[in-house]
Amino acid sequence: MSTNKKKIHYAWWLLLGLSIMVGLAKGGIMTAGGLFLTPVTQDLGIGMGSLTLYFSISSIVTMIFLPFAGKIIAKYDIRTVLVTAVILQAGSFAMFGLMNSVWGWYLFCIPMSIGSIFVTQIAGPVLINNWFKKHNGLAIGIMVASGGIFGAILQPMAGNLIASEGWRMTYFILGGIVIAIVVPIVLLTIRMSPKQKGLQPLGLEVDIKTEDASSVKVESNTNTGISAAIAKKSSAFYALLLFFFFITAISSFGQHVAPFAMGLGYDVKFAGGAMGFWQVGVLIGALAFGILSDKIGAKNTAIFAMLLGLVPIAILLTVPDNSTMFSLAIGIYGFVVASLGTLGPLLTTAIFGNKEYGQIYASAVIGLAVAGIVALPGYGYVFQLTGSYTYVLYAIAFMLVINVVLIIMAFIGKKKLVQAGYWK
Repeated sequence: MSTNKKKIHYAWWLLLGLSIMVGLAKGGIMTAGGLFLTPVTQDLGIGMGSLTLYFSISSIVTMIFLPFAGKIIAKYDIRTVLVTAVILQAGSFAMFGLMNSVWGWYLFCIPMSIGSIFVTQIAGPVLINNWFKKHNGLAIGIMVASGGIFGAILQPMAGNLIASEGWRMTYFILGGIVIAIVVPIVLLTIRMSPKQKGLQPLGLEVDIKTEDASSVKVESNTNTGISAAIAKKSSAFYALLLFFFFITAISSFGQHVAPFAMGLGYDVKFAGGAMGFWQVGVLIGALAFGILSDKIGAKNTAIFAMLLGLVPIAILLTVPDNSTMFSLAIGIYGFVVASLGTLGPLLTTAIFGNKEYGQIYASAVIGLAVAGIVALPGYGYVFQLTGSYTYVLYAIAFMLVINVVLIIMAFIGKKKLVQAGYWK
């Protein structure tokens, strides 16, 4: 019995595999996309707004496919789904290296986006919710932080590769690395449910000799909350959906950090290094927000994150030509952006509970997809028309303030639902 208590729960091994998968897919592919924008537009003579339109197409595909993703994960073997998804995402990303027309990005971003839905958005929160009934915030924080860990390594590497080997070869290298590492990791570590390993979720382990009514009560209370049907009609849900919209629009600026830096006169190597600071910020922020959420609650942590986001905006508006301050601002920005991956799932649980978490979360993150449709190409066109990201930075500051209001509104809406007796 004492041996069992000392044994590492499999949930932690699953989290390790999940973190490697998400970290490489985000840090090596999703956030690296911005580094290619300026070299590709210059080499192929494509406008920045025209190229970044592929981000919009990706978001449209995400919005359309999201409702099916949860059903697919529930119906089919999770490892088969994720291996297929990784090949779609990383393989399509590698194919960009063969393209000579902007239409290539428009075409291959479709399978890339479908794969990304499973690998970077849905699988992580669902699996952590299945395996962790204790340390949930920390687990999500670690998973999101993995994007910062891998990104801090891969972003500067990608910048140097683009400078030395060219953008085409860099697409091939990054895509190949992700497939070669992630596929075996998924097969070895990922399992949908603790039952597949003959286990209880972490935090619900019940000793045979101490199993009693109180232990049963703890387990049953983990599935309390508000039903999806009621939640989707509530003001709390729409406030959360809008929060996802604005925080995604805020986070989307990450794809424009490299063009922003190069527009100020910095070179691609510096831009890659700056994105390394971004990823370090994501790493620290993800862990900090996960721990803070467990300590002071998701609501207070989210409000703190949004107010802190005003600091890098102020720096980038006033002293962007100071390389040290620029890198510092990008690092703080990355810290704040970590709130999307960490606080999004935790806010959903805090507001609506665990009863039908998967359905509610999958519906709320449609706001994420819609934001991608608008913000990513929108920022590109603003730069294309004005030659500057100044108006974009002012818009981001406004969205940060709006998000504070939305968080408060969401919890007011939750209070009304609880008072009405919908929390069961």
